[in-house]
Amino acid sequence: MGMMIDRDSVTVLIPTLNEAPTIQGLIRDFADHGYHRVLVIDGRSSDGTAELAKAAGARVIVQTGRGKGNAVVEAFREIETPYVLMLDGDGTYDPADADLMVQPLMEGYDQVIGDRLRETDSGAFSRLNYVGNYILNRLFRLAHGRYLYDILSGYRAFSRQAIDSMCLKEQGFGIETEISVEAVRNRHRVRVVPIRYGRRPGTSTKLNPIQDGYRIAVTIYRLARMNNPLFYFGLIGVTLSLIGFIIGILVVVEWLAGITHLPLTILTVLLIMVGIQIFVFGLIGDLVLSFHRETLAEIELLRHELEERR
Repeated sequence: MGMMIDRDSVTVLIPTLNEAPTIQGLIRDFADHGYHRVLVIDGRSSDGTAELAKAAGARVIVQTGRGKGNAVVEAFREIETPYVLMLDGDGTYDPADADLMVQPLMEGYDQVIGDRLRETDSGAFSRLNYVGNYILNRLFRLAHGRYLYDILSGYRAFSRQAIDSMCLKEQGFGIETEISVEAVRNRHRVRVVPIRYGRRPGTSTKLNPIQDGYRIAVTIYRLARMNNPLFYFGLIGVTLSLIGFIIGILVVVEWLAGITHLPLTILTVLLIMVGIQIFVFGLIGDLVLSFHRETLAEIELLRHELEERR
């Protein structure tokens, strides 16, 4: 395995909601692999998940808000260890992969993502889920300029510094997407490792592939506003201009036939002009963001130089 892993410096974080069939076995499996610091944050389960987790030796706190995102943010405030290993409590992730997830942190990486899409149980993903994950990962790369292989993975590891640098606001299942965006925004050193991903042995999935997939796609696009303004505003601008051109073609065809559409003509001009203006706004925003990042890089370089002189 290489570098020694200090497992006592790692808190295993498990957000739960009605995971009674799997939570005790999961906690005990982590203990068998040397991870005894387990924090379960429970979203007020109705099946006794919290009690079962406590009986298995985990520290349990009850979530005050609602949604997985809120649970993660609340739990991060409670953790004081240098490293955090986070996973779902449904039994799909394997504690045997914990060392693979944690070791890169000991080597200086800020975040580690467990890639489910390379060594997955063939029955764990439906064709729809697999294709959806592929599309969302490609969309993330287009919107945020970095390919992270599996942005929706729930098996992740963080350094304390990485957690402190992230500004997380998503309340629900979009939290993994926001964490990936924050990794790009903060220029974290991210390691992606293949992990095993199995079928759910407990309760049925809480995700709706179509509805939640749409929400995640919207989250990817919405968060691009600060990370990639050219993509965010450019897409709006190009869409408006394209609609204007399509209406314009209709106006020209009707005009050649001797029919004049003054309101549609005005609308065509407005859509094209506004679309171009929004696109230019995105271009300016991208230039400002690039300047901001260069300035931060120079400040960081100066800070390192000052520390070395001391």
